[in-house]
Amino acid sequence: MSATEQMRAMLDQLMGTAREGDEGQTSEYRFTDPQVCKSFLLDCCPHEILASTRMDIGQCPKIHRFALRADYSKASKSKQYGYELDAFEHLTQFVAESDRRTEIAKKRLAETQEELSVEASEKLNRVHELAEAIGKKLAAAETAGSEGNVEESLKLMEEIEKIKKEKNAAELEYKNSIPTSSYQQQKLRVCEVCSAYLGIQDNDRRLADHFGGKLHLGFIAIREKLEELRKLVAENKKKGVYEQLELEKEKHKSRYDRDRRSRYDDDRERQRRSRSRSKDRSFRRDNRRQENRNRYGKSDRSSDRYHRNGY
Repeated sequence: MSATEQMRAMLDQLMGTAREGDEGQTSEYRFTDPQVCKSFLLDCCPHEILASTRMDIGQCPKIHRFALRADYSKASKSKQYGYELDAFEHLTQFVAESDRRTEIAKKRLAETQEELSVEASEKLNRVHELAEAIGKKLAAAETAGSEGNVEESLKLMEEIEKIKKEKNAAELEYKNSIPTSSYQQQKLRVCEVCSAYLGIQDNDRRLADHFGGKLHLGFIAIREKLEELRKLVAENKKKGVYEQLELEKEKHKSRYDRDRRSRYDDDRERQRRSRSRSKDRSFRRDNRRQENRNRYGKSDRSSDRYHRNGY
């Protein structure tokens, strides 16, 4: 995105569709239009969050406009639209599909990797858990450092060193519980958040890149937003918010239907009157033609008698 496009997007987010474009044209859409992505209005559309990642799912089939999001943000402060229900249903379906892929990946791993004893599996899981903890804290420490929070970053690094010692001890226990040939094989695990593969031999840098990467953080944001929406939707259902919105929608639809029928009846009446006027004009035209034929016919008969009399 160019600097000009970034500036335009920032203005759209601040001013909404009230801001006129370069050509003096305002938006052709309103945030209430069905073509507009309601998840985007609530800043949680997976198509946007996971863009340019390994799990990029392409462009959203619905409309994304920052100006429309700004319009909704302002309007929703004084009126309930119920779009959180649309977003909740959207994210529920997306997360369910993601969890399904995770289970498929786990099944494939179980089929391809050597089966371990219950004891060895528990020890391997402990190694993975500690490795994940290191990766997450390392990513958090780097973020804190980049934001200038040096004290927090140093505190996290101290915690990482302690976890590393636990991880080394856990790896040794796991190694001693299985044959040497089995340990040399790369043992993979599926990330429960984003379904990516993680290996027991992955170094701290690789793990930090994963847990601090756009893909993993994006899935965390989606899952956290889903839980937030779940609570909000449940609360609104208890209050009868959505039932009231449906009643208002039905009333609006009834008014629209009545207006449409009224316009239809008016159009039919205008067409009937137009046809009636056309018939009147045709009738008068036919009468004039008949009168002309009668008049000219009498003149022709008088002329014939005149010629027969030898004039």
